[in-house]
Amino acid sequence: MSTEETPAPRSLAEALRARDDASLAALLRSRPDLITPVPTDLTQLATRAGTRASVVRALERLDRFTLQTAQALAVAPDPAAYDDLLALLAGDATDPAVVAALPRALSVLREQALVWGGTDRLRLVRTARELLAPSPQHPSPTGLGPTVAEATAGMSPGRVQEIVAAAGLTSTHDAVSAVASLTALFTDRKRMAALLDSASSDSVDVLRRLVWGPPYGQVTAEPAAHLRWLLDRGLLLPTAPGTVVLPREVALHLRDGRAHRTTEPLPPGVEAAAAHRPQVVDNAAAGQAYTALATVEELLKDWDEGGPAVLRAGGLSVRDLKRTAVALDVSEPVAAFWVELAYAAGLLASDGEADERYAATPAYDEWLEQPAATRWARLAEAWLTATRTPGVIGGRDAKDRTLSALGPALDRSAAPEVRHRVLALLAALPEGTAPTVESVLARLHWERPTRGPQQDREGDEDLRTRLARWTLSEAESLGITGRGALSSQGRALLGAPAAPVKPAEPTGPGDKLPVHHHDHHNHPAHPVPEPLSPPEQAVASATAARLLTPLLPEPLDHVLLQADLTAVAPGPLKRPLAEILGVLADVESKGGATVYRFTPGSVRRALDAGRSASDLHDFLTAHSRTPVPQPLAYLIDDVARRHGHLRIGAASAYVRCDDDSVLSEILADKRSANLRLRRLAPTVLAAQTDPATLLDGLRGMGFAPAAESAEGDVLITRAHAHRTPARTAPDPVPDGPPAPDGTLLSAAIRAIRAGDLASTTPRKPTETPAANGDLPRTSPAETLATVQAAVMTGEAVWIGYVNAEGAASQRVIAPIRVEGGFVTAYDHTADEVRTYPLHRITGVAELADDQP
Repeated sequence: MSTEETPAPRSLAEALRARDDASLAALLRSRPDLITPVPTDLTQLATRAGTRASVVRALERLDRFTLQTAQALAVAPDPAAYDDLLALLAGDATDPAVVAALPRALSVLREQALVWGGTDRLRLVRTARELLAPSPQHPSPTGLGPTVAEATAGMSPGRVQEIVAAAGLTSTHDAVSAVASLTALFTDRKRMAALLDSASSDSVDVLRRLVWGPPYGQVTAEPAAHLRWLLDRGLLLPTAPGTVVLPREVALHLRDGRAHRTTEPLPPGVEAAAAHRPQVVDNAAAGQAYTALATVEELLKDWDEGGPAVLRAGGLSVRDLKRTAVALDVSEPVAAFWVELAYAAGLLASDGEADERYAATPAYDEWLEQPAATRWARLAEAWLTATRTPGVIGGRDAKDRTLSALGPALDRSAAPEVRHRVLALLAALPEGTAPTVESVLARLHWERPTRGPQQDREGDEDLRTRLARWTLSEAESLGITGRGALSSQGRALLGAPAAPVKPAEPTGPGDKLPVHHHDHHNHPAHPVPEPLSPPEQAVASATAARLLTPLLPEPLDHVLLQADLTAVAPGPLKRPLAEILGVLADVESKGGATVYRFTPGSVRRALDAGRSASDLHDFLTAHSRTPVPQPLAYLIDDVARRHGHLRIGAASAYVRCDDDSVLSEILADKRSANLRLRRLAPTVLAAQTDPATLLDGLRGMGFAPAAESAEGDVLITRAHAHRTPARTAPDPVPDGPPAPDGTLLSAAIRAIRAGDLASTTPRKPTETPAANGDLPRTSPAETLATVQAAVMTGEAVWIGYVNAEGAASQRVIAPIRVEGGFVTAYDHTADEVRTYPLHRITGVAELADDQP
């Protein structure tokens, strides 16, 4: 809408009132805090859009050039013309890239209600100007200082006249016109150039040291001649004893009119570090995905019968994290990542018992039964949306306490947005292309240059930069990327289409590759995916799982038994085989093939789980592609023969054995001293310790006892014995109010416009007019007569209404029927037919004649 067709708005509220519904929806979508709760009218919406918290939040989400545009408006005259703003950003040289990018940046600021007014009267909202304008306490990012008028505000009129005279200007009758004359001189390029030509080189050097900021400097009580020359002509102005400032107009002249040293209208390109064939990337990522599944399974298998204890303050102890890292054969930060990932996916939690420990959840058993690709998709989706950030583990919180794995204070609300944005940048590259880390970080820093309030205490990098680094590393570990490039399943997880451009030749990381520029604001090379809603994400995850399925190795139903008491699994094993073999043997090494070793302890473990010797022989014969070696058969039979020869029960604990010589051997062994055994009968020993300790102690002495029940039966110990109660995965901590959906936006806009109509519709004057903003007041008889007349004429009226909760509101209604003490009317405010008790209507007034 042009300024010639419509009068210029006098306030932000008027500017919002001139917007259509699509424009209001864009505002509420970009600044969702404005809709919580829904404003009653456009005036309240404008007021809320100008609050400090909301403006700060909006500024933090601007890209670098849009923020530079707002910063330039903050140092421009208020209001500013479009050409003045362009000159501040493009400079005297009129950078064509700035000329092309400025309309978009200004459009973003208008859309987010940070700027309003026509092109000849651009206004930055007052709160944003206060935040971005230069001040001694809060220097401007532009490096500019105050204007001449601001710097001379406390100066005596006589001193101002002295400066005007020294600058070669005609004296005036008042300080205001003198300041205006001096300002005109400093903004006139020709006259200003002539003035500086008369300055000494030392004077010019002083100005050039201050020109890009900070604009403040120190002087002595008796300044040198070259400084005195500047002070006499107002090129430096005093702000406090011993402190001078370079006026904004002088700095802009020296800067050739530019508000910023470097204006960045275009985002930096994401540079390619290496390119690979897409099939190579997908296969590498699939291998990482398989390793991720195996690692999570191994972690939870290790915690199956009750994992580490929960610290009093919550989380894992450093010792338990180290033990977990050793068990997984990874570093402690990597172990923390897998622990947090399993927690985010809802696969582990604390059991909530008095002696609280971590353990697998019932959801873990359901997860194990799903296909491998589906299990991976659940992990990847949980990682993509989680706000818990493993990378901060080991750091310090605001109270200088160490942040522990699974503990509190690990949520970083920016994490999901950064993860999605990093992967989106990878999705915009040609398939198979891995970016350089620094170019990704540079692009992210351009998109969000302002650091938010949530900072990390560790390191020099801001949190978003660290989140981006962690994202690249974690995505590789999960198999979302392969060799640094986004895989097909990773692309599907984002809901991104396949990239149409592919690298011509695979290259190594040392080869030079072209730089790819993708400006998603102007001309995106590939569609950049937006974050998905939960239903959309579920569909995308299913698609990713479907793409991953053919890339994962098929589980095997056999192993290769060897004579050295080992078994080699040449690939992943089917679940029943893997579970039984994991009990019967110990994992000795992993890799492309897993090596299991049979030991007396592992065989005894299988017997404790209820397997007999014949069961074990049959199992190995059925699942081995090689004959069962004789040493392995002998090992099983020997352990089985001795298994259960001793029986342990509760006395505190006892040992019984039909062979009293065995009991005598135990009593004679010095290693049994700590068990405090004594003979009760030739075949029974009593112990002053619990059965579990007695069982472990005798096994440590080389015996093979079996636990028995109170009835004398052998107790069978099975794995997977401990599970937490049903637990839900931790909810992400939102980064502010959620983005409203289309239904909410439509309802909110309808309510705001209806409320605005009720508050701004002209009314006919009455004998007892309502004060501005108050409800109309009429007697019950007048109210009834006016409403009945409106029913007959079909006209709308303005009413004040108080509901049952005592909340008062103004409404514009078109009465349809009046009976039984109620009025039925079409409510323009609610956009529906409603019934109102007459006794709750405070008053009624007719609308002005020119209103429909």
